[in-house]
Amino acid sequence: MLNDFISLIFPQVCVSCGKSLYKNEHTICTYCIYHLPKTNYHLDNDNPIAKIFWGRINIHSAGAFYGFNKGGKVQHLIHQLKYKGRKEVGFTVGKLYGYELKECESFKTVDTIIPVPLHDKKIKKRGYNQSESFAEGLSASMDVSTDFKTLFRANESETQTKKSRFNRWQNVESVFQLREINSLQGKHVLLVDDVITTGATLEACAQTLMQIPDIKISIVTIAYASN
Repeated sequence: MLNDFISLIFPQVCVSCGKSLYKNEHTICTYCIYHLPKTNYHLDNDNPIAKIFWGRINIHSAGAFYGFNKGGKVQHLIHQLKYKGRKEVGFTVGKLYGYELKECESFKTVDTIIPVPLHDKKIKKRGYNQSESFAEGLSASMDVSTDFKTLFRANESETQTKKSRFNRWQNVESVFQLREINSLQGKHVLLVDDVITTGATLEACAQTLMQIPDIKISIVTIAYASN
């Protein structure tokens, strides 16, 4: 009864469309779960995200759950995750996407999930790493472990917003390092982030992980924002 009373005063709303959630809904309403613009890129080996890395770095598979349009529901969802303290958004979306990836042949051999790391100063300011929340959701539905320690950001970089592709690469070049490599040798790693645009940050992370012998790297994000 108390929860019902609180919900009348402070109604829970969908992080995507802003409409009130029903009693059995959490974070994202049922309508948005079924109608947000899924890319289904994980089903196509020659998808636009995979093509970003062609000739740049050897990626096994790539995908993004949603397509990102400026001013759209997916942008609102990402904004809630990154800037409004809604950490649960990453977990919810990750869990939904993980169920689909688990059924995809290209991702069935994933051994561990690694999120793009934030610098300690950014985590202290935001309170969490949104990509870790996404990784935790993927882990829950894919039944795959996470690794938040091996890959880390040694230097704090500037925001990537409004930077060109070349400047984005310069901004993250050499900022990522490894703590140790033995545990990931010969493993299939799923590298994850919230949004991919040019792929500069993910490429820098993947280049660092490629120092590990016999590693296989796949990439997925919550959303893809095409140029």
